[in-house]
Amino acid sequence: MTSYVENETGVTLPFDMKDIVDKIMDAVTQMENCPYETTVNLLLVDNEGIREYNRNFRDIDKETDVLSFPNIPFEQPGDFTCVESDEADCFDPDSGELILGDIILSVEKVKSQAAEYGHGVLREFAFLVAHSMFHLCGYDHMEEQDAAVMEKKQENVLGSLGIGR
Repeated sequence: MTSYVENETGVTLPFDMKDIVDKIMDAVTQMENCPYETTVNLLLVDNEGIREYNRNFRDIDKETDVLSFPNIPFEQPGDFTCVESDEADCFDPDSGELILGDIILSVEKVKSQAAEYGHGVLREFAFLVAHSMFHLCGYDHMEEQDAAVMEKKQENVLGSLGIGR
């Protein structure tokens, strides 16, 4: 399992961000019974940076908290069998790891939402990473039933790591 964390903001948070990302990656991939070692890229930006990515990739000209860019064309969430037919596009040729995708996260939103929701910065950061990890595993929350499934999975992962509100 490999995570790459790049911080374009220079803002530091009061915990080891890579360690938290690694723990969440491990918990999510275990929960989803992923049979492969995985790679995820996390880019930390400010609000203007995430607004630009949102505008360029989603045609939405406003800031958001997190963006997820899955690399795998899941037919069913958490069903990793689809990667076997698309090996060249799904696996890192150097490491052999399954490339789950990219996460872009606004550090400013992490801080402001933690204050808004009345919990710590660690909890907000971990929640957004877990949320994105499930997107990278094929989950979505467009329908109420799908949102409930995703929310339960997120809470289970955070709970297993002792990261509460």
